[in-house]
Amino acid sequence: MNIDSNFPKNLPPQHQDKQPGCENLMNPKPIYNLEGYNFPIGKLKDKVAIITGGDSGIGRAVSLAYAKEGAKVVIVYLNEDEDANITKKLIENEKGECFLIKGDIGNESFCDYVSVEVIKRFKQINIIVNNAAEQHEAQNITDITQSQLERTFKTNVFSAFYMIKAALPHLNNGDSIINTTSITAYNGHETLIDYSASKGALTTLTRSLALNLASKGIRVNAVAPGPIWTPLIPSSFDNAKVAKFGQKTPMKRPGQPVELAEAYVFLASNGASFITGETIHINGGEFVAT
Repeated sequence: MNIDSNFPKNLPPQHQDKQPGCENLMNPKPIYNLEGYNFPIGKLKDKVAIITGGDSGIGRAVSLAYAKEGAKVVIVYLNEDEDANITKKLIENEKGECFLIKGDIGNESFCDYVSVEVIKRFKQINIIVNNAAEQHEAQNITDITQSQLERTFKTNVFSAFYMIKAALPHLNNGDSIINTTSITAYNGHETLIDYSASKGALTTLTRSLALNLASKGIRVNAVAPGPIWTPLIPSSFDNAKVAKFGQKTPMKRPGQPVELAEAYVFLASNGASFITGETIHINGGEFVAT
């Protein structure tokens, strides 16, 4: 089975008024699991992974893929209880173990709390996936308020600093940090100005930390999605833009979360033991200057 036969080319117009959006309200639902897209062989057996924004969208697909590969999954989410509990149930249906922690990753003390709770429960941390994000359209830079700019950077950049700082004392040789950046970090975006800037910062953080942590054997990489059908889309754009979302890619459709999950598995696995400071671009054929 493939994505094209399981997902419509044209999306129904829709909008959600609250970020980061609720997957359960989307039509159609994002594809986070599909026969033929995952052949688990225990690549992450006995690993403990913290995944921010792991309740829905890309995070849900990664959480489920990690659980299938044998990892214990800690999902950190803001307030989307229904989505988080659905993902937890999906993982448990695969005989996996999932631990939910609710709170604001833009708060450093909360990230410290996450690290303490994970160590208390699992005694180790091996993988950090900084995936949670928010974005807001603005027609002009003058429309971006100080509070919006600070909020975007707190969620998209500061949270990665905080989560990594909190977990780093528990990471060892062979462990992995993976950041979700964006095609907008490379190509820019006309109306996602502060979001693009934050993803550019996250891209450079990936490269700098890769150099800084190489001597410890801790790898730092990134995945840069193009247009992917996640709750962030209907909660960011109006009806008309959602209906055309992803159609400008060479593949003429948005990507699905399941189509990114294997990249995150690979980067966290021993198969990527000599890869650090790199970004995997998954964008349906949109070429970027790296």
